[in-house]
Amino acid sequence: MKYVVSVAALALLSLSGCKTMQKSNSTTKVEFPAFSTEAHRGGRGLMPENTIIAMRNAIDFGITTLEMDTHITKDGKVVVTHDDYLSPSFMLTPEGKEIPKSDAKKYPVYQMDYSLLKQFDLGSKFHADFPEQKKIKTHIPLLADLIDDVQQYSKGKKQMFYNIETKCSAKGDGVVNPGPEEFVKLLMDVIEKKGITPYVVIQSFDKRTLQVLHKKYPHVRTSFLVNNKKTVEENLEDLGFNPFILSPAYKMVDADLVKKCHDRNVKVVPWTVNTKEEIIALKQLNVDGIISDYTNLLVD
Repeated sequence: MKYVVSVAALALLSLSGCKTMQKSNSTTKVEFPAFSTEAHRGGRGLMPENTIIAMRNAIDFGITTLEMDTHITKDGKVVVTHDDYLSPSFMLTPEGKEIPKSDAKKYPVYQMDYSLLKQFDLGSKFHADFPEQKKIKTHIPLLADLIDDVQQYSKGKKQMFYNIETKCSAKGDGVVNPGPEEFVKLLMDVIEKKGITPYVVIQSFDKRTLQVLHKKYPHVRTSFLVNNKKTVEENLEDLGFNPFILSPAYKMVDADLVKKCHDRNVKVVPWTVNTKEEIIALKQLNVDGIISDYTNLLVD
């Protein structure tokens, strides 16, 4: 009887150890790229933005990090898309028709079930802002599906990093986005289920989502997006903690900003840098990465 109890006890200890190992694996820190080359929305200068085909194209170019945006649908799905409303600039209806500019706010992502949302085409219409963008019929993907595809497509090459933005604001709560607590939980449920947490940075202009992450998911890297005239000290004081990255609009960046961030062990990854000259100039300032619409410029 004692032998049986001992075996059972050993089995329980073994299971407990496995659970602990699994938990530690999900929170393990992995080394971030020495210089993070980030394809903005998957590299929308070349491919339809925030799509699986864009992410594949960016992987083929050899970048380190896939940058993307997330929203929440009416039925609680995490989707990869930037705008609060489906944009007349590059979206087509399920029937392949243009969305009139007068309907610019007719289709809020947060008020649509994913089954309807995925029927809209975001890759066929000519995008005036990005004339080099390839035209391919495609749709807004679920974050879960995008992660699955990226992990499979990059298998045997290298593990990609993900820079994922929460598209939300206080004024949008309940209208175009859920509150920060709900948004973060839905997002992290997907990320943790897919087992990519060590390779993820969550970025946002909405400090509330980063504060929720800092409190409830302290092992997750965060990036504070800013575009203002505040000093480094003022922005970090506003956030309430030092994030892994401060991500400023690139015109905010100078040697002083970089030094102040590095003195606080905060990386600097500016956005959105779309000329080779500006990329070279920022590298000379010792930034830690660059976000660009044009993936090809990051790897030339």
